[in-house]
Amino acid sequence: MSCIIPQPSKATDGEAPVSKKGCCAPSADARPGVVEEHSGLLSGADPRDRMIEMQGGTFLMGTDYAEAFPDDGEGPIREVTLDPFWIDRYPVTNELFSQFVEATAYRTEAERFGWSFVFWAHIPKERFYELVVDTVAAAPWWCKVPGANWRNPEGPGSAIKSRGNHPVVHVSWNDALSFCEWSGQRLPTEAEWEYAARGGLIQKLYPWGDKLRPDGEHRCNIWQGEFPRHDTGDDGYTGTCPVDAFPPNGYGLYSATGNTWEWCADWFSTDFHLTGSRINPTGPESGENKVMKGGSFLCHKSYCNRYRVAARSSNTPDSSTSHMSFRCARYI
Repeated sequence: MSCIIPQPSKATDGEAPVSKKGCCAPSADARPGVVEEHSGLLSGADPRDRMIEMQGGTFLMGTDYAEAFPDDGEGPIREVTLDPFWIDRYPVTNELFSQFVEATAYRTEAERFGWSFVFWAHIPKERFYELVVDTVAAAPWWCKVPGANWRNPEGPGSAIKSRGNHPVVHVSWNDALSFCEWSGQRLPTEAEWEYAARGGLIQKLYPWGDKLRPDGEHRCNIWQGEFPRHDTGDDGYTGTCPVDAFPPNGYGLYSATGNTWEWCADWFSTDFHLTGSRINPTGPESGENKVMKGGSFLCHKSYCNRYRVAARSSNTPDSSTSHMSFRCARYI
């Protein structure tokens, strides 16, 4: 079972949601300054000011963990060798994405489609039937909400003014790529993402070790309670959280698991890695879905258990939801 089964996705012609089995620019008169909160986390004109230099080398990618999902292509464990690279310390935040939009007048695909997917419990109860026009049949907690986008994460009437240091959401893979082109960066490959997320640890489940809550302490933003009915928020959050809300891993990488899924550069395949190159792998040359890593605030062991560093998921490049984001990488 996956974190989004069937996964909410968008057809390129803008039709209604297509269920697919798998895992889980402002207008001319728009006002600038869409966020009031300035985190101070992302200062500096050079993107490398907000990045970490990875030395590269050989690491053990994937997992043979008994509770993993072999059908996702998580295993087998294999040696992968990477050249040095840079990677963002944090996922791209609302604050930083707003700078991109203000500089380029970019309009995300959710804005152009006119809708995006929102988790049902985040929609105001009194406006639910006003805002929701459809749900995903086999995953009815995903609601099609016209007007939901990165500026209005829960639909019309919602805003991000107090969420400047939260990861931007409702961004498709194509949107993420456009941001990277503007910033002089690129999306990390799946191998680079996993190397960085492991933080120098060898074959641990999480960026900090094998225990989800060492000494009873929450280390990431995931679901507590009964999915999808009730999230107790024991970790302090029932939706996205600031990108630095939890401690970084051994490399200084924040928010590597939980909070939001993160797009990677690779096309998704469950078996390409069995015969493909293990030196700077980039995935297959083509495909239908793009790789996502890290899990989100909706992940729970009873349902998906994909907030482990080796876990993986995917979605179509034009899809967007309220729990999908990205971070950038760069060649050295």
